[in-house]
Amino acid sequence: MGLTGAEISEAVRDAGWRYVLAGLSTAVSVPSARDAGVVAQRVLSVADEVAVDIRPGRVRLVLAPVTAREIDLARRISELVRDLGYEPSPGDVQVLEIAIDTLDAARIVPFWRAVMDYVDGPRPPEVVDPRGQGPSIWFQQMDAPRPQRNRMHIDVSVPHDEAPRRIEAALAAGGVLRSDEAAPAFWVLADAEGNEACVTTWQGRD
Repeated sequence: MGLTGAEISEAVRDAGWRYVLAGLSTAVSVPSARDAGVVAQRVLSVADEVAVDIRPGRVRLVLAPVTAREIDLARRISELVRDLGYEPSPGDVQVLEIAIDTLDAARIVPFWRAVMDYVDGPRPPEVVDPRGQGPSIWFQQMDAPRPQRNRMHIDVSVPHDEAPRRIEAALAAGGVLRSDEAAPAFWVLADAEGNEACVTTWQGRD
């Protein structure tokens, strides 16, 4: 039997990682791209399966899927990062997805796969960027047409302890809360013109 989201989250909480969208994620702020390269090289020397995204001033690290081994690796990586004089910063982590409501995913997935030059993802119906540059697109089954509602929205998956701050900021910026019925798995928010975005966490999904 696999680990629950709660077990995973608790296991890495003090290590500076967060459980986001079926993976462990953290970020490391560094002074320069060169320093980012040093951090990445050291991390890969102990865990070559970690996904590393290097940007000027920041290194993002992801371990997925999550088993006891990845939890142990996350802890070891945090120790290494701290030995280098940096601190893991899980509050800087988020994963962006585009969600498209559909009555017939099989009919429209080929279009999005072709127009984006994407490939099938690990959670069908889903398509992902094989270059790792763009957000994944997933297709949400509708029961009936929704002509008066947006058919496309953005999902922002964040650490569970970041969600309240993100929602508060969105509401303060003129947004409205459309629904918290499925919270803490997701909250449906909208801008002043009704364009929707969901803030999502791992909680409430086990």
